[in-house]
Amino acid sequence: MIIIQTMSEHKDFILMPITKILHEVISANYAIGNGMETFPLSEHIFQSTFLRMTGAQEQKMKCICWEIATIDYEYRYYRYNQNTLGECSSYAEKKSIFKDLLDAIHKYEPNYDVSTAIGKSSIRISTIDDVKTVFVNSNLSIWAQSSFLDFKMNNNTWIKEIHFAVGDKLFENVLQDKYSLLYRHRNRCAHNTFSYQQNLPTLAALLNENHRYDNYVMRFALLILIDKIFIALYQKYLIVIE
Repeated sequence: MIIIQTMSEHKDFILMPITKILHEVISANYAIGNGMETFPLSEHIFQSTFLRMTGAQEQKMKCICWEIATIDYEYRYYRYNQNTLGECSSYAEKKSIFKDLLDAIHKYEPNYDVSTAIGKSSIRISTIDDVKTVFVNSNLSIWAQSSFLDFKMNNNTWIKEIHFAVGDKLFENVLQDKYSLLYRHRNRCAHNTFSYQQNLPTLAALLNENHRYDNYVMRFALLILIDKIFIALYQKYLIVIE
């Protein structure tokens, strides 16, 4: 039997917040507790959740491309014949799809300025609030206590409105650097390079300022931020094509 996914199913999936995965994990972990005996489980749960979130986001990127291609045949030829995408996991590919979505909107509304119209203040605040809500009510905050406290105290410095959705850029350099840490960890998890590498940072890595952003709290925050940007843009796209 061949199962054909309808446009409505794509739409529902694209508009579904990625935080749903985190809430499912919290519900599943509820009976575990947060004592010392649970710490050996933490990396397995964090890693599994992280891969589920990155995988869902990669599929969402592909669905967005397919939705645009369903209506715009020129784009279909360009994206699927001339400039094909891979797994949609790298920053370059996400930036490319961000630009695709902007270009699709500009065909109907040429003066649309994502920098001012996407609601960046709301996206930034809701991203921070979502991370805090997820962690503070779960054992995740105990397992990642240091990085969570750092996030709560310094989120205003690492995520600013000037750092994302500027012109045709998904991220400015500040967040691109942080995403490169996320992407490296995604590849290590996906390809199980931990199996032959020591899962310990070098002294040079510890001294690097960016090391403080190489943790699951920051990774989840970045994925949530990207998700909110694309949901907001896709909602605008649905409006202009209607």
